[in-house]
Amino acid sequence: MRVPESWLRSMANPSQETAALAHLLTMSGLEVESCEPIAPKFSGVVVGQLRVVEKHPNADKLALCSVVADATDSAPLAIVCGAPNVRAGMRVALARIGARLPGDDGNPVEIRATKVRGVESQGMLCSARELGLSDDHSGIIELAADAPLGHDVRDVLALEDQVFDIKLTPNRADCLSVLGVAREVAALTGALLESPTIEPVPAQNDARLPVRVLAPDLCGRFSGRVICNVNAQAPTPDWMKQRLARAGQRPISALVDISNYVMLELGRPSHIFDFDKVRGGVLDVRWGKQGERVELLNGQSVEVDETVGVIADAAGVEALAGIMGGAATAVSDATRTIYIEAAFWWPQAVAGRARRYNFSTEAAHRFERGVDYATTVEHIEHITRLVLDVCGGEPGPIDDTVTVLPERRPVRMRVARAQKVIGVPISGDEMADVFRRLRLPFEWEGEAFVVTPPSYRFDLEIEEDLIEEVARVHGFDRIPAHPPRAAARMSAQPEGRRSLHAVRERLAACDYYEVINFSFVEPAWETDFAGCVDSIRLLNPIASPQSVMRSSLMGSLIENVRYNLARKVPRIRVFEVGRVFLRDPAAADGALVVAGLRQPVRVGLAAFGPAREEQWGESTRVVDFFDVKADVDALFAPVAVRYEAAVHPALHPGRAARILRDGVPVGWIGELHPRWQRKYELPSPVVLAELEAEGLASVPLPKAEVPSRFPGVVRDIAVLVDAEVSTQALMDAIWTETPKIVRQVEVFDLYQGTNLPAGRKSLAFRVVMQDTERTLTDAEADEARDSIVALLSRKFSATLRS
Repeated sequence: MRVPESWLRSMANPSQETAALAHLLTMSGLEVESCEPIAPKFSGVVVGQLRVVEKHPNADKLALCSVVADATDSAPLAIVCGAPNVRAGMRVALARIGARLPGDDGNPVEIRATKVRGVESQGMLCSARELGLSDDHSGIIELAADAPLGHDVRDVLALEDQVFDIKLTPNRADCLSVLGVAREVAALTGALLESPTIEPVPAQNDARLPVRVLAPDLCGRFSGRVICNVNAQAPTPDWMKQRLARAGQRPISALVDISNYVMLELGRPSHIFDFDKVRGGVLDVRWGKQGERVELLNGQSVEVDETVGVIADAAGVEALAGIMGGAATAVSDATRTIYIEAAFWWPQAVAGRARRYNFSTEAAHRFERGVDYATTVEHIEHITRLVLDVCGGEPGPIDDTVTVLPERRPVRMRVARAQKVIGVPISGDEMADVFRRLRLPFEWEGEAFVVTPPSYRFDLEIEEDLIEEVARVHGFDRIPAHPPRAAARMSAQPEGRRSLHAVRERLAACDYYEVINFSFVEPAWETDFAGCVDSIRLLNPIASPQSVMRSSLMGSLIENVRYNLARKVPRIRVFEVGRVFLRDPAAADGALVVAGLRQPVRVGLAAFGPAREEQWGESTRVVDFFDVKADVDALFAPVAVRYEAAVHPALHPGRAARILRDGVPVGWIGELHPRWQRKYELPSPVVLAELEAEGLASVPLPKAEVPSRFPGVVRDIAVLVDAEVSTQALMDAIWTETPKIVRQVEVFDLYQGTNLPAGRKSLAFRVVMQDTERTLTDAEADEARDSIVALLSRKFSATLRS
């Protein structure tokens, strides 16, 4: 909200300078976003008068003006001007030689004598744009006829004013007016509050417009008055236009300007009807009906329904209640009789209605937050006085219809509670002074205050609201900032547990980037990647696609890959550590657990694109199952896990495996299923892994082992086995009955070709043997190798490949 400082100080004029006042308002909860001068700096511009205006002898569109800047008419200045509105007798803003005006680039421009088409111009007549007051350069500024000649234009136009741009929180509707902000200034500084004087205007006729309030849940109070014989063509006073413009309102016409002025001054939106255009001689305040339409003052035609409040006459809807008037009953220059309306509309009856029609109004902004319901008659008296002073007229009596008004329930605030919440031992006497300064009626009840909120404060409902009032008037900047203190003690990290931070570090070392995704996902992801048809649905999702809780991290990771791929990222490695949500009837309710719902933490990985960054020393290849398997092995190290072929709904049927640790499933790994690769438009396979965080947590304690000082012996074994025999089965058998001198067994080759017997495959193992006490002989190494071959032959009918 824009508040001119001069207007504000006309109601409350504290001793603080502008900057200090802005800081004080900000620290009390009314954030001053900016404080800007009305006009940029300029000097040497005075009030002048055009005595003679003649045509320029050498130009058709220029005028030669004789201008004086004092009452004696001495030493008139010859000035060339091209403005279309120059005329003899008008008073203008005269920039004399040597004047400094604001330039377009921020640097001042000095006025000098110059020749224009052969005639010397001894100054310049200024437009609003040339003085930086607005973008209007259609003509020079015309000052009031009584503006004193020779006086500085900055003083005449009161350009030393500042404008506060105040950012209000939604609960402070009482400050959506100059009076509301002035109340705050008076409370904060102790300055005298000088509210506008409002005196009753006696009726001069019996003119009335009957009003029927048919919806008490829409309108709690409706006040109105007829004024006859007004002059709608009367000009708006300059002082009013100046205040409106500085507050951000464009002057339109006298009657509209008066309504807007009172809204800004007192926070009371009102509406002025053309009385003669109201059909049927009566207004109904009611909820709309399906199919009714109204053309609004902004030219927009809207359709209402049963949830939108309206003011209607015999012909139909004439205004949207608390939002905007209709074009059919709008005042114009031909208006002679007006009806002034001021009402209390229930906030919940106005909230959201303007946004439904894709616009916002100052009236709706105030009514949906709460407007004083006790002053409708008083404010109509104020509007009446302004109308009579500006447009003349003969007022009728005020009609005031009251249905149901808000109940102002007293709010109790305990002194001890306020001191505890604020953290400062503010005395009860100081709290009482705060309430007096805020004009909040209160009573003492033991060690507590009982405050009755005034009719304009809709934000005071609970004890914490009053505590906030005490804190902000006391001064947030006076509350000392104590750093939090806690009786913290360092606890030892179990050596046998691996933290999630350590897991993240290992994945980062493997060239993965961490991502954080929402826990609510699209239902299709659950079906595609988790095979879940009974997802946990959200009652109030933030967006319709994100309507279920995830039971797998894979869908989120695929979306991360697609997002980066759409931005031309060729190589993608991402991981996430997060919770999934699984139905589990055995899950009991607890402090961090919901009954029937298990929420384990999982670690998800996704790899896409080249296996390594492009380089000259290695040809580019696409990442595959075994690349990510190596990363998973590094993540589990020093624990060795097993991989078991299995089927997962998200993964390729022949390139997926279940991960087991000590025989217990702890995750999955595999390539994305070709069906989902096509559906989600991925040019190459994504390799995924999803691991239980608990399976990664425990690690064996380090065990000291003396390294052998003797060289190892290596033997390679190539055997033929049936094609359906898994390599893991062979490895398990070797390690079950391996000789003690065998230190390491690795598979280094798999061959399946036409020169092998049907149904057979060749596997090559590299066996490393070593003793800690002596050097092994070839005979001992051969014996160990032969025992392995015999074992494989006995259990799997394996034969040495010749």
